[in-house]
Amino acid sequence: MARPVILVVDDDPGVRESFRLMLEDDYEVLDAGDGAAALEILRVTQVDLVLLDIRLPEADGIEVLERIKALDEGVEVVLATAVKTVRTAVAAMKLGAFDYLTKPFEEDELLAVVRRALEKRSLEREVAFLRGELARTHDVEEIVGRHPAMQKLQRVIGQVAPTSATVLITGESGTGKELVARAIHRQGPRRDKPFVPVNPAAIAETLIESELFGHEKGAFTSAVRTKYGLFEVANGGTVFLDEIGDVTPPVQASLLRVLETSSFRRLGGTRELRVDVRLIAATNRNLERMMRSGQF
Repeated sequence: MARPVILVVDDDPGVRESFRLMLEDDYEVLDAGDGAAALEILRVTQVDLVLLDIRLPEADGIEVLERIKALDEGVEVVLATAVKTVRTAVAAMKLGAFDYLTKPFEEDELLAVVRRALEKRSLEREVAFLRGELARTHDVEEIVGRHPAMQKLQRVIGQVAPTSATVLITGESGTGKELVARAIHRQGPRRDKPFVPVNPAAIAETLIESELFGHEKGAFTSAVRTKYGLFEVANGGTVFLDEIGDVTPPVQASLLRVLETSSFRRLGGTRELRVDVRLIAATNRNLERMMRSGQF
């Protein structure tokens, strides 16, 4: 699975290298020497956490924090500060900073605050769907029956679940395709990550790309804030796309791009966002026939 990305912002190259040595075993570490360089990285890279020195050349950390949050309100920011600027750091937390570290600090202290910040980041990605949906996750034990066909289905689920393969489930409406998808997720290595179901037929055609991939603030008239799409919410887990045969060709192309590159752009955005999800799709239609006729 993709490692969380941490951006270290400090004008001292030695400090940046110190951070890198403490973090690079578990995280992907980027660095910048000033606020402008940091913002440029954030414009083109999906960053999970920024470690920001409160004293920077050209602009102070508070100003850079505000610009970071304006660019990506979901990214977590931890400030590094000297004792005499603690009051400023506390004020920064009111502007959206997650926490602050007072210099000098120990490696264990840094790693602890990084873990907490990334846990919060992960949880906020799950807010877009009800936790009750996850609580109702079905196990394969609910697919019961002594009929040879049911026993074969259980064996197939057991074989497919541990892999990372994209899965297509076919069958008539009401035959339990979502139940099978949940069972595959539950038995696989992503079981502790989100299972996000989406039925394109239940979403207005004009909103489907925004629902799947999110949008940036200002992308359209009613986009008053940045919205995480369902793929971003499901990062690390599984997206179950029901009735994929009903998806329009433009959305099909976007889904293919995600499958091929593990990346996408929010509607109205310019940044390539990396995502690690397993896609399970279902349909009651004959996709092979649709492909031959150019419908899919």
